[in-house]
Amino acid sequence: MYLLDTNHCSYLINNNPQVVATARSYAQDPFGISIISYGELLYMTEKSERREMNLQVVQAFLTEIDIYLINKEIAEIYSQMKNRIFRQNGDLPIISFIFTLYFLS
Repeated sequence: MYLLDTNHCSYLINNNPQVVATARSYAQDPFGISIISYGELLYMTEKSERREMNLQVVQAFLTEIDIYLINKEIAEIYSQMKNRIFRQNGDLPIISFIFTLYFLS
C-alpha cells in the first residue's frame, strides 16, 4: 500500500510525467491518501477560480484512491519514514517521496 502526499496527488492529477511513470511502476499495489490530504485537495478546489471543474477532477482521481483516517500510530510511522528518506536523500526526490505504509487492521 502506498500513501501519497498532497503534492503527489496534484502531480498525478496534472499528469506530471515523472510521477505518473513512477506510479505506474507500482500499479499492482493500492494507493491511498490520508484524510488530511483529502481535505487539502478539497481546499485547493475551493480556492480555485474553476471550482466546479477542479472538484470534478479531484473526485475522478479519488475513484481509484482509498482515503485513510489517521491515528497516532500512523502519524508516528509517517514521520519516521519521512525522516529516514530525508536523511538518506537530502532533497527528497519525487520517487522517494511516495511513502509505503502498511496499515494493520
